Amino acid sequence: MYSQSFEECIQACLECMKACNVCYDACLGEEDVKMMAECIRLDSECADICAFAAKTMQSNSPFAKQICILCAEICEACGNECKKHDHGHCKRCAEACFKCAEECRKMAS
Repeated sequence: MYSQSFEECIQACLECMKACNVCYDACLGEEDVKMMAECIRLDSECADICAFAAKTMQSNSPFAKQICILCAEICEACGNECKKHDHGHCKRCAEACFKCAEECRKMAS
């Protein structure tokens, strides 16, 4: 059964997924796309794990905590990469990633 205690973490995951997808798309439009390659790769992975983590919490998966621990690690990596860049979309993405990592760690503890 869906747990209300997951709600903040689910919201953070969905917001992070959105920020990563926006960043991913914006990075593809940057002048030096090659320089943005790692950011693009991590944006994609982070968006995917955030969507999956939200789904596991919504369906009350017995693996939700482990998935959220992995989600936090990937969010942290994506946030650290995004904060290296001066683009507004990268800064917003990094912020969403760090918030999601924090919520996932809280939920998994």
